Amino acid sequence: MQTPNDDNNRNYKEKRDYNNSRNNRNRRQTTSNFIFGWHPVLEALRSDKTIDKILVEKDFKSEEMTELMQLVKKQSIYVQRVPTEKLNRITRKAHQGVVAFVSEIDFVPLENIVAGAFEAGKNPLILVLDRITDVRNFGAIVRSAECTGVDGIVVPTRLTAQMGADAVKTSAGALMHMPICRYRSLVGAVNFLKESGLKVVACTEKTDKQIYDLELDMPLAIVMGSEEVGISEEVLEVVDERASLPMVGKVGSLNVSVATGVALYEVVRQRG
Repeated sequence: MQTPNDDNNRNYKEKRDYNNSRNNRNRRQTTSNFIFGWHPVLEALRSDKTIDKILVEKDFKSEEMTELMQLVKKQSIYVQRVPTEKLNRITRKAHQGVVAFVSEIDFVPLENIVAGAFEAGKNPLILVLDRITDVRNFGAIVRSAECTGVDGIVVPTRLTAQMGADAVKTSAGALMHMPICRYRSLVGAVNFLKESGLKVVACTEKTDKQIYDLELDMPLAIVMGSEEVGISEEVLEVVDERASLPMVGKVGSLNVSVATGVALYEVVRQRG
């Protein structure tokens, strides 16, 4: 004889199986942008495929590792040494101690971005992101940057958000239209921008000057730092100006994507 509890149990099981199936599909979708194994990874590096970062098993040494390091040095790709357990969590297949994450975008040299803006008769606007590692924040920033006419975004080789499908989604597709430059040293990137005729302004609370006090109607680069640690001291030392956003509430800080939008729209306002 069937009871109400039998129906409830069956409904629960069907719902659980459906959710597990959906979660497995979502998991496959979000982890499909990686390759593993030494031969596939090395072939990807030799080809035109853009690699975001590479994880290598800790203490792994071989001829393949030597070749990998030579290739990543030329392409400014971040390599991280990790325990085997971390690689096993990414894939249970025979990864051979190496996993490479494939970028959804192609990176553009900074000199090409700046030169392209000048050649197009534009007043260049470049955004420099120092250690923005959260994908959602990064995606939201790219979306605001695209809406405000930013010509390109500079990120460091390491300690930056992964340029995968999640970043594209959270940017509402803006990442596919925004030139991204990966630079080994942000200090070097800032110096290059200054030498190219851009004024570099760091948005930081470490100043009494507000962004509304600055003239921003010139070739310009805005530097934004993470909410946790802000802009590095090394970068702050080489910028032209520091500017803060006024805070009148009790919290005293903004989400970095919101702060970036505020700063960029002040540039838009001044440029009219």
